[in-house]
Amino acid sequence: RVREFCQAEIEHFLDPNDKSHPKFKLIKDMKLALYTADAQTGGTPIMHTSIADALEKGLIQSETMGYFLARINLYLTAVGIPADKLRFRQHMDNEMAHYACDCWDAECKTSYGWVEIVGCADRSCFDLNAHALATSTKLIAQQKLETPVTREVLEVSLKKAVFGKAFKKQSGAVTAAIHALSDEEKEKMKVVLASDSYKLKIEDDSFEITADMVVGIAKVTKTEHVREYVPSVIEPSFGIGRILYCILETNFKVRESDEKRTWLDLPPLIAPTKCSVLPLSNNPVFVPFIERLSADLRKLGIPNKVDDSSGAIGRRYARTDEIGIPFGITVDFDTEKDETVTVRERNTCSQIRVPMSEVAALISRLCSDQLSWADAKQSYPEFTAQQTIE
Repeated sequence: RVREFCQAEIEHFLDPNDKSHPKFKLIKDMKLALYTADAQTGGTPIMHTSIADALEKGLIQSETMGYFLARINLYLTAVGIPADKLRFRQHMDNEMAHYACDCWDAECKTSYGWVEIVGCADRSCFDLNAHALATSTKLIAQQKLETPVTREVLEVSLKKAVFGKAFKKQSGAVTAAIHALSDEEKEKMKVVLASDSYKLKIEDDSFEITADMVVGIAKVTKTEHVREYVPSVIEPSFGIGRILYCILETNFKVRESDEKRTWLDLPPLIAPTKCSVLPLSNNPVFVPFIERLSADLRKLGIPNKVDDSSGAIGRRYARTDEIGIPFGITVDFDTEKDETVTVRERNTCSQIRVPMSEVAALISRLCSDQLSWADAKQSYPEFTAQQTIE
């Protein structure tokens, strides 16, 4: 744990009576590693199942919760968390907040064990009710009804002057809470007020309603054109520092052929520097080509680093690997002859030969996941010359 904790949160409000999601069909077949509350208490292993199956079995409580778990999974794997080190653990009853309907943590397996990096909670109507109580403001959503609804309801008529004097700034929130009670609860209030005071619970607070505050509780016929409700909220919460740590730890690797050569397997999508530009040597003939390449990359918004320092090309490759630069462009003596360069991929160390006029666009497509390295190797000839660290 750290003193300062940077978080990024989404507050997704929805109808508590309809927690479907319009894009659920796009992710319903995605499989997640789910560690349910029952599995934790029963000692059973993690379940790998589709989101649709988890919803059908009641493991996930709503389409919207399933949708956000899927998007969290897509995000974490896209930024470099390995799928085999990622699980979604459901909160057990003894750690679930009293107001929560469902809560899951995305956890990453690290050298410290399983670490929570994202939380996703269905916080029901707790947040808006709490804000409404604190600000004496109705925080509701309205749904226009296609067909007006006429029905008999119990209506509580309040003595506003007495009510306002008793509850002051909170009178608005208390009034809204009374009107939001079910007919069954209003009937109970009517019976209780005949001989005693009624205790109104709003989240963790209790308010005493006495008979002198109420004019009457009676049935009235109402025609409703608009439905009012307090929205629920589903809140995905991302721990930025923890995610970054897990990316660095799980992507720090060692070359099998040489334990001294380490490399950082950052996905091109998030690598701060996307590409290095390397002259084969300090020969002045390479300078115009280096400048042209760097300018072409900048025009496409590709962060790049020119490394024209002395030393063997293999050693400079190793330096760029250590800081996670996914691609390297090398200018050599063949560049002067035919204006082609080599493009090297960090993970496999394989290289292809690419015309200078096409290389910037190629790097852009590789770094934006529009093209895989395997597909690039099919489009350009492989460069087979062996480079060694001297």
